[in-house]
Amino acid sequence: MLTFYYNRQSPIARRVWLALLEKGIAFESVVLKLDDDQFQPDFLEINPFHHIPVIVDDGFSVLESIAILDYLESKYPTPALLPTEPQALATVRMIQMVTTNELFPKAISLIYENEDLPKFVKIKEHIDKVLHFFTKALGDRPFFGSEQLTLADIVAGTIVPFLPKLGFFLSNYPKLNDWSERLMQRPAWQKTALSAEEFAEFKRRVRVLVKLHKRENSWGKQAN
Repeated sequence: MLTFYYNRQSPIARRVWLALLEKGIAFESVVLKLDDDQFQPDFLEINPFHHIPVIVDDGFSVLESIAILDYLESKYPTPALLPTEPQALATVRMIQMVTTNELFPKAISLIYENEDLPKFVKIKEHIDKVLHFFTKALGDRPFFGSEQLTLADIVAGTIVPFLPKLGFFLSNYPKLNDWSERLMQRPAWQKTALSAEEFAEFKRRVRVLVKLHKRENSWGKQAN
């Protein structure tokens, strides 16, 4: 049976969790606490870079969420989460990459950046640009690139619905708001949703990690 290594609070791991549920793939869960579990020798044998998500399927380990999603789509093709028409496929891939490279980092920075600084305004402007791009890409379809759920919906759907919880509301993007609400009604999204306490702990963890990163960078500069 496929083994899935994850943590409920990780939005990146949630991509894979959603795909497993939407495809109806049976799997064994291994929940890592992320305080020390990811540095244990048995997990480092699977992923020497000590991060999640990871799957192990018939002894084959797959790292990185996008690679895992592609693997699941290839090995477990029903139901299909990738369209085959060239423009639709390109739309799905664009949404996946724009979410990963443009939206996710900015959304996370809403958690720890000072709202009174000009940088915060720039962050919100960038998110606005992404959401307008998403609105255009969605068009009149219920899902990105298709009449059915796609991997783009899974990847973007782990971030966009969180934005109102971070103070960035979707009222200016009615098509995206409707899309987000459709996703939140799906059993897979309801099963993987974070409680208020879990979301608060996720934000706390982000702030701690950012402080540690800044401290390490400061020490590195002093050492140089």
